[in-house]
Amino acid sequence: MSNASLVIANWKMNGNRALTRNMSEVLRDNQADFKGVNVVICPPYTLLSEMAGHIYYDDVALGAQNVSEYESGAHTGEVSVAMLQELGVEYVLLGLSERRAEQHESDQLVAAKAATVTQAGLTAVICVGEDKAQREADNTWSVIQAQLEKSLAGLSATQMARVVVAYEPIWAIGTGETASPAQAQEVHAKIRGWLVENYQQVGAKTPLLYGGSVKANNAESLFSEADINGGLIGGASLNGEDFCAICRAAKG
Repeated sequence: MSNASLVIANWKMNGNRALTRNMSEVLRDNQADFKGVNVVICPPYTLLSEMAGHIYYDDVALGAQNVSEYESGAHTGEVSVAMLQELGVEYVLLGLSERRAEQHESDQLVAAKAATVTQAGLTAVICVGEDKAQREADNTWSVIQAQLEKSLAGLSATQMARVVVAYEPIWAIGTGETASPAQAQEVHAKIRGWLVENYQQVGAKTPLLYGGSVKANNAESLFSEADINGGLIGGASLNGEDFCAICRAAKG
């Protein structure tokens, strides 16, 4: 994994065929502006094949929003790593706050999925973050440290080289609230310190993304912080011009 900035679009349960076409065209038209930035689009499963066709010749990677921890079998409604690989998927989002809340995904399940993803040679983007009550109780770091310890449990140094960590403060997702650059950097610095302590050189190189209402007008100030290597973008990734502006900000 290169040391270049990384910007990942998470469309969540949004988008259609028209958006895959429009987004790929806008990215292609503006690509020179953010050359050197690693850009990833994570549409819903139903649009992966369509998106893959549009960006096949472009310097844009494809990501999935989830995956099963199982390789195959009687798991109705699930999608395996091999199925994603067949479509050209390179990144998989894991442990997103919505899935932790709505699907009750545990850190242990995230760890099992991370093992499956990294073993297959794909990159696991593991999300951690605290909610409003936890932040107000001054428990931000204890919550995140526990998530890191459990979600990365059992991964070898080789597997860790295929991990990205995304800090998404739950209180800032879709609320319009954003951690200030200083607040975000404080958490990112602690994550970096923990990764270095536990994984040495590999931990020093793990990309750290911020994901909490990143927009075109605040991306540059967030990305200028020392330990923020890019962003995991939600709502703003559904608009081609806004998303390109964020990618430009990541170039610095």
